[in-house]
Amino acid sequence: MDHLPAEVLERIRNVRLFLTDVDGVLTDATVYVSQESESKKFNIRDGLGLRLLQSCGIKVGWVSARFSTATEKRAAELKIDFLSQKKDGKVLAVETILADQSFTWADVCYVGDDVVDLGVLRRAGFSAAPADAIEEVRQLAHYVCRARGGEGAVRELVELILKSQGRWNKIIDEFSA
Repeated sequence: MDHLPAEVLERIRNVRLFLTDVDGVLTDATVYVSQESESKKFNIRDGLGLRLLQSCGIKVGWVSARFSTATEKRAAELKIDFLSQKKDGKVLAVETILADQSFTWADVCYVGDDVVDLGVLRRAGFSAAPADAIEEVRQLAHYVCRARGGEGAVRELVELILKSQGRWNKIIDEFSA
C-alpha cells in the first residue's frame, strides 16, 4: 500500500460499494457451452473476499452485459447484494443501484476488464482492472492488479480495500481465534 499515491489511497478508503464485471474479472473469461448448459470457473478466494467485504458493511454487486444462469447461481450462493445482467449498458445499471441505495459514484469501487466497462470505470470513485485487462482499461484504472481475471484479482482488491480501511487485522484476528 505504501507504493500507492495518497489520492488513490483516499479513494480506496471511501469505498462503500464494490461492483465488478463478471466475465474476465471474476472468471478467466472462458465460458463452456453445451446444448443443455453453460459453465464458468470462479475463484473460491475471490468469493470469500466478497463475503469478507460484506461482513465489514461494504455492499457487493455484479454488473454484466450478458445474462448467464451460471453467474446467477454463483451470485445466489455468495448472497451478492446486487446482480445486473442487462444489455442496456453498465452505466445505467450502476446508476440504478446508486439511486436505490443512496450511494454516489465516489462510494464505488468498480472492477472491469474490457470496452463495455469503460464508462463505469471513468465514473467510479476507485477503479481497478485485472492484469490481463485490455490496454485502455488498464490506462484508465486507478489500480491494476498483479493477478489476472479469475485468478485472484478480486481478492487482491478486497485485501487492498480492507487493509486501507483498517479492517484487515480484525478479520485475521477473528479467523485466528
